[in-house]
Amino acid sequence: MAGKEKILEGELLENRVVMWDPSAISLYDESGYGKPLPETKPNRIELELTEALYLLEKGKIKIFVKKKTRKMTLKFEKLMEFAVNAIPQFQAQYAVYRDLRERGYLVKTGFKFGTHFRVYDRGVKLKRGPKTPREHTKWIVHAVAEEAAFSLPELSRAVRLAHNIRATMLWAVIDSESDVTYYLVQRITP
Repeated sequence: MAGKEKILEGELLENRVVMWDPSAISLYDESGYGKPLPETKPNRIELELTEALYLLEKGKIKIFVKKKTRKMTLKFEKLMEFAVNAIPQFQAQYAVYRDLRERGYLVKTGFKFGTHFRVYDRGVKLKRGPKTPREHTKWIVHAVAEEAAFSLPELSRAVRLAHNIRATMLWAVIDSESDVTYYLVQRITP
């Protein structure tokens, strides 16, 4: 009988999930989930809430929170409720994250670029150091709910930023059924 796949365990700490088992670093190495820490000789991995929820939904991890001396396991619904209350527009972000992952893309946070996500082409593995053109961010994606208001300067800033890093800006609009429609937004100079 083949061995069962090990279900990794993570602890909810503030707005992230920390996986203390060094074997969890394989999530990063194999599929690009999380951030290994420390950078040199990592011994743990930190997941953003979008990543943690997705892996929890797929049955790849378990998540707990410590209450005094007890570990309380969190179900998907409870972690989603926590994330929605902790992060503005989280449901829209999760819908986009999930959609992109289901399509086979590598998705990382885009906070340093002022957007929700940076997305790499299918088959790209994250690595440190010099990258080939294919290994760079292909798209930056901003998630907005269909009924949300946004400013044109916000959109313009995102497009300029994408242009500066040689990526394409995608505006992801999520409807009430959590379906995602992507709009390519480009800068045109006369």
